[in-house]
Amino acid sequence: MKVDVQSLDTFNQLAHEGAEAATRSLTQMTGIEATVDVTRISLLDREDVGEELRGTAFAGVQFGFEGALAGETVLVFEEKRVGDIVEALMPGGCADESMAQSGVEEIGNIMMSGFIDGWAEHLNATIDHTPPTYIEREGAAVVPDGPETGARDQVFVFRSEIEWAGEDVNFYIYMLPGYGSMAELLAEHVDTAGDAIPIEKLAVFNQMTREGAAKAAENVQMMSGIETEAEVAQLSFVPIEDVPRQFGEDTYVGTVVEFTGTPSGFLLVLFDEASAVTVAEALLPVEPDSDGLTEQHESAVTELGNIMTSGFVDGWANVLQQSVDHTPPRLVHDMGQAIIDPLAAQLGRHQRHAFIIDARMQTDEVDFESEIHALPNEQELRAALDELVVDRADQLEADAEQIF
Repeated sequence: MKVDVQSLDTFNQLAHEGAEAATRSLTQMTGIEATVDVTRISLLDREDVGEELRGTAFAGVQFGFEGALAGETVLVFEEKRVGDIVEALMPGGCADESMAQSGVEEIGNIMMSGFIDGWAEHLNATIDHTPPTYIEREGAAVVPDGPETGARDQVFVFRSEIEWAGEDVNFYIYMLPGYGSMAELLAEHVDTAGDAIPIEKLAVFNQMTREGAAKAAENVQMMSGIETEAEVAQLSFVPIEDVPRQFGEDTYVGTVVEFTGTPSGFLLVLFDEASAVTVAEALLPVEPDSDGLTEQHESAVTELGNIMTSGFVDGWANVLQQSVDHTPPRLVHDMGQAIIDPLAAQLGRHQRHAFIIDARMQTDEVDFESEIHALPNEQELRAALDELVVDRADQLEADAEQIF
């Protein structure tokens, strides 16, 4: 089975429209003015789904659905804001715990019915869903297990983030369709066979990303002595104009390089400010001459970004058997959106959509976390995937050693 950019765009847009329908239902019920901030479709290991929610307690509702598409979906928001949301629906209702729970179930039921019905209407098919189940969980545990993946350990995930205007409240929708049924739907909507690639090669590319991140983590440990692990590797697909919103308004310190070859594009190594100071001081031979982020820290971060980039890109080159070079690292220190916006604009001259390749590294030894993000040229990424061993391209079981 194969997938092309158009089929990915179709379903990403469908998920976005479903989230917008759910948001309109929220506004009609409660008067809450909310907007869909971003929607993405990702392919990643099941154990990594929802890792971005870690450390926060959530409440919401969970559904199962079956028919033309089968799987599970969940709508959640921060548990500490349940009272605000229920109060908007039923003034005084948050004073009674059972009424508050019923309020959440009612909001979730109406919002998610619109979400699922939108999919059914587009597919011109029946999709039934179960009654809502109220949930209170923390971090990634809030995301449902989804259908059994069988021999595969990777899943498709649709994620939408809804913002309550003027309030520090976000709603999250996670939809986990069955791998088989989602792959079949994507293949059915392929418009241009010449631009299509086997879906399984995307999964193998994710494995390659994880290996590149592991090599980068080894380089961090070699330079700093900090035992570092690579976690969370995923391949996501979004419209090019939505790329900056994926990075939010948090401030980062790190490096940007442009890589050339097959594929070409941009690669970012980003640290939050505290992590940048921590890892830089592990590299510095002497104590910095002042507090906070100094030129000495920035120089160390630049050096580290260079060695991490080399490890990550070299991992790609080895697997793809291609020469992938990169420019010297450029130091960046700004909000995530501000860092990524000019890069997305440059790619946007030639493409309407973007694949974002993400990996994260962290350590239990010290307060340190780093992210690697790659923005490859869409056409060249497709060419690189196409050059994997063609005589096994239609084999459904993806095995990295066999496909490469």
